[in-house]
Amino acid sequence: MSRLDIAGDARRTIDVIKNGGIAIVPNDTGYACCGSSMDPLKRIYDTKRRGSHKRNAMAGDLETQRELHTLSPRAQQMVEAIVVDHDLPLGAVGTFRRDHPLIRKLDDDTVKASTAAGTISMLLNAGSFHAELCRLSREEVVPLFGSSANLSGTGTRFSVQDIPDELKQIADITIDYGLRRYHIYRRAGTLINFETMEVIRMGACYELISGVLKRWFDVELPADPGLEVLPSGHLNEFALKNVD
Repeated sequence: MSRLDIAGDARRTIDVIKNGGIAIVPNDTGYACCGSSMDPLKRIYDTKRRGSHKRNAMAGDLETQRELHTLSPRAQQMVEAIVVDHDLPLGAVGTFRRDHPLIRKLDDDTVKASTAAGTISMLLNAGSFHAELCRLSREEVVPLFGSSANLSGTGTRFSVQDIPDELKQIADITIDYGLRRYHIYRRAGTLINFETMEVIRMGACYELISGVLKRWFDVELPADPGLEVLPSGHLNEFALKNVD
């Protein structure tokens, strides 16, 4: 095979997830384990040895984010400037519509495990496979939730060979697209709460995202102290409840 079969791989992945399975998938910001309901998500939690207080993140495209998040018009403009105008990956945190079809598909336990303080985190613009998988998620109403394909607290994995065997063994499908684009950051994606403009995690493309918000919205984000000071990119207790 000389070309990636993105459409076929996304089709196989969504079918596995629909049937209650676990998928390891490639994002530009690292590999992730994902599922669609509490049973697979709990298996991921347990295998990662992840604290029960931590939350899942959602994967979505911009159309899903526009429908599901209830951000102010200015905050929505910020999100779209980052992911559309400047083509950067982003974890956007915001309040959300509980009557959205994707949320209505979840039981109470899954909602609780995937939200914090009335907000939900959504990974946006994380590559071509992510885009196709999120399109199928939206069109077929299959929620996508998960977290990094690592043991909790051990850092993002940017290649399949670096993913712990325990996680590979529970996956029903693994999509291996090689080394991921933003491996040079050695961190997962940047997370920002667009309700409060609080940086939850300094991650991939943080300096570029900061530049966009400063130049076009006059919003100044904190300086990144660097990997030596903040190796995981986590900043506060909210971050610990939402990532890894």
